[in-house]
Amino acid sequence: MRSRLQILMAVTAALASAGTADKLTLEDRIEISRGMNAEYATSKIVLPRSKKALVFNADGTWDKSAWQEATKQLGPAARVGDLIQITKVEIDADKLVFEINHGMKGNKKWYERVEVSGGGMSNASTQGDSNAASGTVIALHFGKPVPPLKTSEIKKMLAPILDFEKHSATEAYVDTLPPEIKEAITKKVAIETMDREQVLLALGKPRTKTRETKDGYDQEDWIYGEPPGKITFVTFRGSKVYKVRDVFAGMGGSTVPKINPQ
Repeated sequence: MRSRLQILMAVTAALASAGTADKLTLEDRIEISRGMNAEYATSKIVLPRSKKALVFNADGTWDKSAWQEATKQLGPAARVGDLIQITKVEIDADKLVFEINHGMKGNKKWYERVEVSGGGMSNASTQGDSNAASGTVIALHFGKPVPPLKTSEIKKMLAPILDFEKHSATEAYVDTLPPEIKEAITKKVAIETMDREQVLLALGKPRTKTRETKDGYDQEDWIYGEPPGKITFVTFRGSKVYKVRDVFAGMGGSTVPKINPQ
């Protein structure tokens, strides 16, 4: 027959085990971070821009009125059908925080108001607020310590607002493209003759866009990157990429030829 001390020790051990069962191990954290970071999805609802993380509950519910109010105040980060990317993952005690399209950036940067011409850069007008950086942040709340989860389980929780399955369809679409386009998308670079959808797949959503009429053509620049470092300008004429150019900000303004996959 077990003594009272043995029973007490057994109960204490059981309680301690129960208290740590749901704690994430290093492997669990790596699984979540690697599995979700840089993932693409299609927005199933209007995602608002918000200065605070938008609360989404693990049971698939959210305060729709609060999200609608945030949209009224700051506009949408993504509309229904827009392709978004998770650009950062944070793991807190009771929630997972996902940065969407690099999060919300409050002010336009200098490169959102410039164009590249033959001799360098000059000012250019932007299209307006719709071209301001328009990411957001979503916090997946559990109401308890974050449990060990597989990527597929997290995507299922987010399914009411984000469709990750369409990305698989996108991969099937990529397989049908010409080899040079497919290779460029795989290497995350833009090349001439790409269309807008292909550039989105390769580089994601641009930081901003500018439009102008040059040499009789209406053209649009999609601008990626921020200083110090490489700023990439992808220029469209019509539906296709006409030119890709890199500017190295803070490095003497030097330029390099367009990037082609090797």
